Amino acid sequence: MYLFLKTRMARATAASLAGLMLAGSFGPAATAVAAPVIDRNQPAPTPNADPDPFYTPPAVLPAGDPGDIIRARPAKAGPPTARALANAWQVMYLSTNAVGERNTVTGTVLVPKGVNPANAPVVSFAPGTTGPAFRCTVSRFINSGSFYEQAAVNEMLKAGYAVAVTDYDGYYENPETSYIVGAAMGPAVLDMARAASRLPEAGLSATPRVLLRGYSQGGAAVMWAGQLEPTYAPELNLLGVAGGGVPSNLASVALGLEGKAAFGFEIAAVIGLDNAYDELDLENYLFPEAKTVFANSEANDCTIELLTGYEGKLSEDYTEPSPFGDAKWLARVGQNTLGKTPINAPVLQYHATNDQIVPFGQARSLRNNYCALGMQVDWKLFDTGHITTVARGNADAMKFIGDRLSGAPVTSNC
Repeated sequence: MYLFLKTRMARATAASLAGLMLAGSFGPAATAVAAPVIDRNQPAPTPNADPDPFYTPPAVLPAGDPGDIIRARPAKAGPPTARALANAWQVMYLSTNAVGERNTVTGTVLVPKGVNPANAPVVSFAPGTTGPAFRCTVSRFINSGSFYEQAAVNEMLKAGYAVAVTDYDGYYENPETSYIVGAAMGPAVLDMARAASRLPEAGLSATPRVLLRGYSQGGAAVMWAGQLEPTYAPELNLLGVAGGGVPSNLASVALGLEGKAAFGFEIAAVIGLDNAYDELDLENYLFPEAKTVFANSEANDCTIELLTGYEGKLSEDYTEPSPFGDAKWLARVGQNTLGKTPINAPVLQYHATNDQIVPFGQARSLRNNYCALGMQVDWKLFDTGHITTVARGNADAMKFIGDRLSGAPVTSNC
């Protein structure tokens, strides 16, 4: 969920902004990219991504613990500027899905050059929305030099931090991603940190200092990881969690997307919930023609398509009745609401007061809930929009990480 969009922007404007984002530039001189025209009522075309067996989970999962490496291969750290900074590997590791079953997740481990890796801290970096299709897999974007959060990754590498970037689960040919489902994202982020420390080629410490960082979807993912860490990964030396633009309450976020330019994110979230939980049976709620639209989205949509293909749409355009009137759906949405369990490490939470994608009110409620749980929360506000805060929040995120590593006093404004 990465664009600063006014709620009544025209589709052309959304396409232009998405082009800037996917080009990895937020400056005024960046070149806009026109959105492709897709007939969503026709059968989904073959995705524009070659099959890659590296991402295919084994038919039978090997024995092992969450975070254990299944396979690894050298990769590119990004465009040439990033390749000069770090060595990189793509990995597949064991993890846990939303219902507690063993699964596999892929990701990228990046280790800065010119440092002793045994002393490098590990930042488990949770990406923002890339889309449900296999071609949107973050490790594929990094390897091709087209990851739109590469600038943040490079800055951490320059600081001497190893960076472990999860793809989240379900990214393989014929994908089944669990977009925005906290019970799946949290383990993926924690196990990515474990996998980095267990990759022999990386040379990292077996017990590194660990920090979690992410924005938007990534902000939710690191908060979930922080809440789960005491029981799921208590051995990690977790020093802090930095999350911005956090979608903490899925119901509030979905309500805010109805009829807006970014409604496609709601479609991705509904697909993600349905993939995560077998009992939800999304097809039972979809109009016949909507089944084709949703299948097309899962096969082909990355962020730009989510932003430009569904502007102004409503849930009622695709479903009857709404799945969110069903007790099963409401229960799963409730389970994936942040703020009920404390994070046992200092937290930086920041948000845009004019955020048109992820409502400010639900983020403020999360901060208040965390404070009520006795947590140390550094709460920062920006008088900006969602996309602007990606850049505006970077300095605070880097300072927070640096302070945790140096042992500086924790700032909390609860």
